[in-house]
Amino acid sequence: MLQAEDIMEYGTDLLSDLIDRKHQCLVELRDMGKRQYSLVNEGSITGLLDLLSAKQDVIARLQSVERALDPFRGQDPETRRWRSPESRRRCADQVKRCELLLAEILAQEKRSEQELVRRRDEAAEQLQGIHRAGQARGAYTSPAVSQPHELDLCSDA
Repeated sequence: MLQAEDIMEYGTDLLSDLIDRKHQCLVELRDMGKRQYSLVNEGSITGLLDLLSAKQDVIARLQSVERALDPFRGQDPETRRWRSPESRRRCADQVKRCELLLAEILAQEKRSEQELVRRRDEAAEQLQGIHRAGQARGAYTSPAVSQPHELDLCSDA
């Protein structure tokens, strides 16, 4: 983990590189989110599970980048020394793009979750219908009461 003196030594080049890596992870997550929604719509559980596994790797990389960014969070941005005003502007723009991507990813996740819940409820409804149909069919095919085959009209009296 970086200490305050390391941050001054490495400076804004490292910060800019970390922001770029964060952006790359977020782009991958956004693209995976689009694929995830398609897989949910297709009902491809195996494909969805494979994608979620791959997504977990990208999330782990993103978490690592976020931890590396922690020492910069306590810094006053005005005290950072940049190579040029252009590099500072480029990094600030990249941070804004990251924020927009994160909002897009969260919206995708919510939409995928809603679709998955809808499909789950639809499947549960279909299963209930099948169960009811089986019960009704069973009521007509099984004898309700055992009845004797012959009627005894003899009286013992």
